[in-house]
Amino acid sequence: MSKFSLNDIGLCERFVQEAAMYEKSLHLARISVQHRDIYQVITQYGEFPAEVSGKFIYRASAAENYPAVGDWVLVDRSEGVSGNAIIHHVLTRKSSFERKAAGTGYECQVVAANIDTVFICMSLNNDYNLRRLERYLSIAWESRATPVIVLTKSDLCSDLDQKLPEIEAVAPGVDVLVTSSLSKDGYDDNIKQYLQPGKTVAFIGSSGVGKSTLINKLLGDEVLATQEIRADDKGRHTTTHRQLLVLPGGGVVIDTPGMRELQIAGADLSSSFADIEELAAHCRFNDCRHESEPQCAVRKAIAEGTLSSQRLESYKKLQKELTFAERKSTMSLQQAQKQKIIDMMGSLKTCRQMQAFNRKNKGNK
Repeated sequence: MSKFSLNDIGLCERFVQEAAMYEKSLHLARISVQHRDIYQVITQYGEFPAEVSGKFIYRASAAENYPAVGDWVLVDRSEGVSGNAIIHHVLTRKSSFERKAAGTGYECQVVAANIDTVFICMSLNNDYNLRRLERYLSIAWESRATPVIVLTKSDLCSDLDQKLPEIEAVAPGVDVLVTSSLSKDGYDDNIKQYLQPGKTVAFIGSSGVGKSTLINKLLGDEVLATQEIRADDKGRHTTTHRQLLVLPGGGVVIDTPGMRELQIAGADLSSSFADIEELAAHCRFNDCRHESEPQCAVRKAIAEGTLSSQRLESYKKLQKELTFAERKSTMSLQQAQKQKIIDMMGSLKTCRQMQAFNRKNKGNK
């Protein structure tokens, strides 16, 4: 007898059909936890450890090809017996929240896969930051999941009526939920409407915004570790790894570690900055940079007070980062190093002139 139905944790016909293309001896499972090279997978008979096969490692061309939390995979067993299960295939993702991996490389990191809704969590105290919210929204729209803004710690906010219009201005058409860790406000009536059997919600946000506290309330138990708020009104970082959790009423949530930085691997600026792109369509020039060009509809909106200059600068910054990320993803290491010099110095010629100047001065010492 099954412990639970895989349909309740997100299995749908598209994954069943794709799985049928592979060996009949393999079993469907979902990745629930990742610890470096060891995973936890959920099958209809329970949860147990797994690792990828040697053949999988040989074929994987990039970090994003490896299993991520939320992925549907095919393993060699349906029960946790005789050591770790072996993961042979990752099924095609229907959605994935991705960012550029930390460090100087250009690899992409899959934060959560096969999600229906992204809860972008932002606390209403010291974490409040509209520019960061715009960044999260751009990546969330790119993930092919639906973003929802979850405002936490409303009990620490004295100007909620002022902040809500600001948030709605940078997130048109996005649902905004207000919650407090001290009461059930926003939990039962608002959040649970997104948590249904077969649906997956990923909780994304900075460290200490209260994601784990919120998930514990949904689970009805203190499953995830939490910490008290600090004296300086900032939250404490608690979650250390991504984890998929099955809710008592069906459906799943994915808890993720707080992100101190969120570098772009891909972003949908057309959705997150639809207001600016709609204005840009009325500029005199198709390639208008919205700086000093005549008859610029974007600059006109700023002058009239219907668009903030900070939002335009945020759009330009993300646009530049996106172009940079797309360009880097197709470059060789040598090309990337050359481009880094150009970005820093303006041109290779300037770099050579600087090197010649330094050599000359060194020789005169």
